[in-house]
Amino acid sequence: MAVGTMMEDLSRSWGWIVLRGVAAVAFGILALLQPGITLAALVLVWGVYALVDGTLALMAGFRIKPAGKPMWPLIVMGLIGIAAGLITLFRPGITEIALLATIAAWAILVGFLQIFAAIALRKMIRNEWWMALSGLLAVAFGVLMLLRPQAGALAVVLIIAWYAMVFGIAVIMLGFRIKNLTARVARVA
Repeated sequence: MAVGTMMEDLSRSWGWIVLRGVAAVAFGILALLQPGITLAALVLVWGVYALVDGTLALMAGFRIKPAGKPMWPLIVMGLIGIAAGLITLFRPGITEIALLATIAAWAILVGFLQIFAAIALRKMIRNEWWMALSGLLAVAFGVLMLLRPQAGALAVVLIIAWYAMVFGIAVIMLGFRIKNLTARVARVA
């Protein structure tokens, strides 16, 4: 598949990427506005977020087709998000430590997959570092959560809220950069 066709596929899918970022920012704002939220409510809100994020990543992975094949890092990222969301929603009674470990593992895996996706896209888009940055932030967040599992529920809510907003902004920026691919490809062609 030609690079031009790949860029067109990417540029047509920018909205899914931006929507994924918007979902992260919305989740972060909701968590900040309700810092006294109980752990049970946090479990459900995070489970829904992970399910939505995973679904959007999965859809983007099948729509973005470098060399005519689905983008596997996004597909795997989506499946991990969907699994994490479903586990959280069907097992809401898990302990705070188990929730932290689930969120940490999810963040680390998704972060590494985003870094790999950024590397795969480095020759096709400019400023792919936004995707790599969001991946690096996800890994750092996950490691922090593993190192401090005894943190209070309020601190966890605030950390998750700020992470989600920064991550979402980075993904939104990436989506808009991809949107501009169509204009650049059209000017070059």
